[in-house]
Amino acid sequence: MKNTLITLTPPRQRAAEIVFWLALAGSFFMLPDQLTLMSQVLIFGLFAVSLDMALGYAGILTVGHAAFFGTGAYAAGLLARHGWGEPFSGLLLALVVCAALGYVLSYLIVRGADLTRLMITIGVCVLLAELVNRLAPITGGSDGLQGVAISPVLGRFEFDLYGKTAFCYAYGVVLVMFLLVRLVLRSPFGLALRGIHDSRKRMLAIGSPVEARLRTAYALSAAVAGVAGALLAQTTQFVGIESIGFNRSAEVLIILVLGGTGRLYGGLVGAIVYMLVHDWFADMNPQYWMFWLGIFLIAVVMLGRGGIMGALSRRVRTGETSR
Repeated sequence: MKNTLITLTPPRQRAAEIVFWLALAGSFFMLPDQLTLMSQVLIFGLFAVSLDMALGYAGILTVGHAAFFGTGAYAAGLLARHGWGEPFSGLLLALVVCAALGYVLSYLIVRGADLTRLMITIGVCVLLAELVNRLAPITGGSDGLQGVAISPVLGRFEFDLYGKTAFCYAYGVVLVMFLLVRLVLRSPFGLALRGIHDSRKRMLAIGSPVEARLRTAYALSAAVAGVAGALLAQTTQFVGIESIGFNRSAEVLIILVLGGTGRLYGGLVGAIVYMLVHDWFADMNPQYWMFWLGIFLIAVVMLGRGGIMGALSRRVRTGETSR
């Protein structure tokens, strides 16, 4: 099935998943000077997973998911700026606000065709970005929201300049959120979403409440995106207006396509590859790094149909067939 790490038997799949998460945790020791980057890799991986819930599983075409990422970031940032810096409260607020926003917007998005959904999601993203810019006395406008002071995690672990606490905090939250997303997608509700994605007419014919399930899926996707945005605001203690802009939506879509849509680990793998390659090209050639990044992305998409996870899945199937 597509919603596995790669096409493996259950014991091998579990072993691969454990190795994957242990390798991420091991970067705390192996990459002590890159912990800030690795924290952002985790956060954008969670953001891509949230988009995959809507696009890869429910089949809701959206190019404006940064609306929820940025809303979550500003919700947590404003809460901390006004004196409540407890980090888990900020995550909860972002989750609730974005889930409510996503559910309201789902009434506009779910009913439309793909082109209509594209236009609505882009329009919402642009409108929210302009609203944030107009409310500069509150949000900081184009200068960003500053003065975000986050309290120590669990009252003990302060956010340090080296990014150690930020990495551990982001890793723990991302792991918990990922497991919750996996639980939802492997439940009967998640299987129904796959059915809707494959054949909406067939699901309607058997009496499935298609629109209600799509609205719920979109709201859950928005909630996870909001948590990712709140995590970025808390670990950087700053919220820039670009977090809610269209460019951020395009970037996370690239990450997801690179990793592979409709696959649990596609967003995480895509974030790891994209951001590490992005950082490498920027260091290698500061003036023309976007050119080389573009060449890399085109090559991956052309050579690996279904993204990196799709290529891995085909390779594993070919290896098992040849035995």
